[in-house]
Amino acid sequence: MRISRRSLLKGVAAAGATVLAGDTDAREAVRPGLDAVGMLFDSTLCVGCRACQTACKVANGLPPDTVAAGGGVYDAPVDLNSTTKNVIKAFPAAGGPAFVKQQCMHCVDPSCVSACMLGAMHKEGEGLRRIAGERAGTGIVLWDKYTCTGCRYCQIACAFNVPKFEWFEAFPYIVKCELCRHRGDPKKEGPLAVANPACAEVCPRGAVIFGARGELLAEAKRRIAVGPGRYNGRVYGEKEGGGTQVLYLAAAGVSFQELGLPDLPARSAAQF
Repeated sequence: MRISRRSLLKGVAAAGATVLAGDTDAREAVRPGLDAVGMLFDSTLCVGCRACQTACKVANGLPPDTVAAGGGVYDAPVDLNSTTKNVIKAFPAAGGPAFVKQQCMHCVDPSCVSACMLGAMHKEGEGLRRIAGERAGTGIVLWDKYTCTGCRYCQIACAFNVPKFEWFEAFPYIVKCELCRHRGDPKKEGPLAVANPACAEVCPRGAVIFGARGELLAEAKRRIAVGPGRYNGRVYGEKEGGGTQVLYLAAAGVSFQELGLPDLPARSAAQF
């Protein structure tokens, strides 16, 4: 949906009036959507093969990235960038290196969406209906090139440092994972009509799986209950930053901060 100049000015005026009136209380917390989808990454299963990186490049038509810190092609890319939506990183941990998958977290209440002036960054299905405070739709955080002004506030707002800007393009895009939303599966219906993201489809160890967020969270807790000596007792993303739709499991004795994930409060920054 495009926003006209007139609509933008009306919105700015309304926001200004609200502030002047003193209505600056933080809004209520947003709960995960009824139909929210996401991924579960189990660090104890990942062997760092990076098949997911290659599949992501192919599925999204992205060029190879051969820039590595030490000059070795295997170590490229070292981080997310304008041609890399998904990257596997290795961190030192007890018992050997621990691997972690980084991509957009598809936050339940995303700061990037809150910071976007024109709604170019938005959650799929948001605004269709609300039931008991819960939102409808898949909750995948999408970017609209026709609405974006290139302000890059989304980059500043994101606690996970995910959105990347095409600095060397005449008409630059904001680049981030959209859970392969373009690969819709015509054989499915409803929120899971999205095909498995390419990364989840090719993982030989099942370290990353795709599905409904509620079911993934239940599966993560089941794994912890069955193997308490194997896992860190928490599911990262259940509450961090207001919750995320991409969830993480870590090995016992390994903190999520050791895997490069930020230590966030349960309250989303978008609430403030």
